[in-house]
Amino acid sequence: MEEMKTKVTILTPTYRIKGHIDLLPGARITDYMAEARDFIAVTNAEVWELQVGGRQVLSAPFISVSREHIEIILPGH
Repeated sequence: MEEMKTKVTILTPTYRIKGHIDLLPGARITDYMAEARDFIAVTNAEVWELQVGGRQVLSAPFISVSREHIEIILPGH
């Protein structure tokens, strides 16, 4: 089955991460997180300091984000 790129914003205690995750058509982010292992793959990632006006820390074509550090994940940017 073909996956689709879904834009997400992820908040950790330290960072705001913007990028894409691969979801199956019709799948929900909640289901994706429930089935995720220790890390989730984020493509076209931008990592920003969490505070308002925080600077961009890095950008990368791919990063792995520790599931245990994710406090909030939401669709879109």
